[in-house]
Amino acid sequence: MRFMMIVKASEDSEAGVMPTREMIAEMGQYNDRLAEAGMMLAGDGLHPTSRGARVTYSDGPPVVTEGPFGGRAKDLIAGFWIIRAGSMDEALEWARKIPFQEGEVEVRPLFEASDFPAE
Repeated sequence: MRFMMIVKASEDSEAGVMPTREMIAEMGQYNDRLAEAGMMLAGDGLHPTSRGARVTYSDGPPVVTEGPFGGRAKDLIAGFWIIRAGSMDEALEWARKIPFQEGEVEVRPLFEASDFPAE
């Protein structure tokens, strides 16, 4: 099964504050462990929403809204991993090992082709 581990944004990440060298080194080691275990499929950090845009679909042509996006930073996404794990429990075990001092990571399974009707 594939899972997305979604890193929630913070006031710092939305302000463009970069992680320390130590944080980057710790994250690199974590990513290496994921890769060595054959679990890491993808992972990246995202620039702040001030560098992004949203496209909204409704009745009529799509509407583009330039960032930054209002609201609470913790409702935004700062990064992600896509991993392959045998179960939600295994994915959560790896999420618990992320070397964060504070913050939030949401873990959700991705749809697989087998989740959809064969037709």
